[in-house]
Amino acid sequence: MADLYSKLGIKRGADEAEIKKAYRKLAKELHPDRNQDNPKATERFAEVTAAYDLLSDRDKRAQYDRGELDDQGNPRGPFGFGGRGGGGGGFHPGAGPGGANFEFGGEGADFGDIFEGIFGRSRGGGARPGGFGGFGGQGGGRAPKGSDVAYRLAVPFEDAAAMKPQRVTLSSGKTVDVKLPNGVESGTQMRLGGQGDEGPGGRGDAIITIDVRPHRFFKRDEDDVRLDLPVGLDEAVNGARVKVPTVDGAVMLTIPAGTTSGKTLRLKGKGFHRKDGTRGDQLVMVMIDVPADDAELKAFVEKWQSVGARNPRANLGV
Repeated sequence: MADLYSKLGIKRGADEAEIKKAYRKLAKELHPDRNQDNPKATERFAEVTAAYDLLSDRDKRAQYDRGELDDQGNPRGPFGFGGRGGGGGGFHPGAGPGGANFEFGGEGADFGDIFEGIFGRSRGGGARPGGFGGFGGQGGGRAPKGSDVAYRLAVPFEDAAAMKPQRVTLSSGKTVDVKLPNGVESGTQMRLGGQGDEGPGGRGDAIITIDVRPHRFFKRDEDDVRLDLPVGLDEAVNGARVKVPTVDGAVMLTIPAGTTSGKTLRLKGKGFHRKDGTRGDQLVMVMIDVPADDAELKAFVEKWQSVGARNPRANLGV
């Protein structure tokens, strides 16, 4: 019968990085969302996840290597058998809001990091790799988990658009960095499995609701970002290269000669990330800034009008 090492395709003595790399590869190949018509892949996915859960925990791995735990993480009795015991803790798809969620069985079993890297985060259901129903559920009189803990996370506008990781301090005092999901907006929720209150059946989850903060000059328009850009009269008349702020930092933008107020210029890929991973744009509306009291400019305009300036409202019939 294959041991946990062979299930992950590694040798005894493999280090933590090798264990994690092997699991990431297998989880990506065998994940039920990618094998909906292959029940054997689903069974194999559960096996390698349970193997990773145990081998990624240093203490449990040492006990397993000494023969003190079986492949399910249960203590072995003195005659080679034993009850369920307290060493299970493995991979248990639950029935949380929106679909199956992951419980993290120990300090070493960092499924949140692994599945975030493979599948990203999902809106509303939180940090979970997919919407499959599970491999056995929570039946059988299992003790209830602790309560979920709700958090609100204020995210700066630029960070939400650029999807910069955010640091969250949990009620336990633990600090974690979370990756924002594609399509993030105010009201988006993320779930951190096993980071809630303690209970007889393990910890509940942390539910994080995102609040994207407004910006003093950027405005969101679906997946695009809008900006009113003041330019000088000389820049509008003659054309210019000007520095423009974006959510990713300042860039240079060409103002064509003869640009009028209200003209919108587009910076591709400088908006919010969509759910499919593509990005919206930044729409820059040019606003010609005319000084309130400039004698030289007034003199020029009067001279210009005297030689027959055009009527800018002629096409309106007035």
